[in-house]
Amino acid sequence: MDFALTETQEMIRQEARRFAQEEIAPHVKEWDEAAHFPRDVFRKMGELGFLGVLVPEEYGGAGLGYIEYITIVEEIATVDPAIGLGVAAHNSLCTGHILKYGSEEQKRKYLPKLATGEWIGAWALTEPTAGSDAGGTRTTAVRDGDHWVLNGTKTFTTHARVGDLLVVMARTDPESLNSPKKHHGISAFIVEKGTPGFRAGKHENKLGMRASDTSETILENCRIPAENLVGKEGEGFKQAMGILDGGRISIAALGLGTARGALEAAIEYAREREQFGRPIGSFQAIQWKIADIATELDAARLLTYRAGWLMDQGKSCTKESAMAKLMAGEVSVKAAVEAVQIFGGYGFTKDYPVEKFFRDCKLNTIGEGTSEIQRLVIARQILGRLDRKK
Repeated sequence: MDFALTETQEMIRQEARRFAQEEIAPHVKEWDEAAHFPRDVFRKMGELGFLGVLVPEEYGGAGLGYIEYITIVEEIATVDPAIGLGVAAHNSLCTGHILKYGSEEQKRKYLPKLATGEWIGAWALTEPTAGSDAGGTRTTAVRDGDHWVLNGTKTFTTHARVGDLLVVMARTDPESLNSPKKHHGISAFIVEKGTPGFRAGKHENKLGMRASDTSETILENCRIPAENLVGKEGEGFKQAMGILDGGRISIAALGLGTARGALEAAIEYAREREQFGRPIGSFQAIQWKIADIATELDAARLLTYRAGWLMDQGKSCTKESAMAKLMAGEVSVKAAVEAVQIFGGYGFTKDYPVEKFFRDCKLNTIGEGTSEIQRLVIARQILGRLDRKK
């Protein structure tokens, strides 16, 4: 990688690469086929600071920035995008939500456990009828004395089965659902594993990213203390949108790793595989594929690091993070498709890694906002909300 990292950042990158090669690479196929979440590996990553990258040291984290975070996610995803996804979701969603919007008491209570990997975090926004339209949230939270009572079902929750702590969005103003200001009636809550009424539902049998747990979250008369409200009542949707700026950078980094893993496998194969008496990499048709992927990957990396730099500077990056996520996600798909093509028939088998990158890559254009939503975000940032009545 030619991006100029500091000496410390380069050391972090090397450590992430070493860990991925030694602790993850030997088990990728096994975990994928069994849809196994390797909890012990996440504990080890917690010990290295990979699960609390952005958390200040006073709360048990590594106290690093987004540049380091992008680097770590990319290195891990280059070996296994599914594990990279778990690292990204844990850091940017659940942990990131509490870090950014939680009270001081909530931070001191939960962040040390999350940052060290003692606990795995989950974050629940999407519902069966509220995907891209997150403002359509129907899960409810009703105040009952010193408690909130939550009811509803969330879908596609990363770490729903394996997580120890959940940040969930629920509607505290039922009347707001059918109003023009439906986004204002949603609040965020912290729910601990073991709370009566809180359980995981259906485990999704996915195309790719199979070692990352994706399941339903079910809340049935789930009573939580009133102090588990995150921030102010009615600010949950606004908080979620703020978290997704960082989440887009996470998925952009995941896309970089997915694309790089596919590209590196294709380069190695193009050098070794011979047809017509010479390596297939000597043919222009193969060379152009590799040249295009490498160029677009570098462009995606620059967009991603720009967004990370803006986050580290405390500047707005809604447009930039959406651009990075859009570009990196789409490049990861192109890289995986072309890598399979370069491998030919062998790329269609599970004997080579590009088959898995091919299955994993598509999530990068769907998770934490589809490519279509990213284009919408970018356009609105440039043009403003032209669909609103004056």
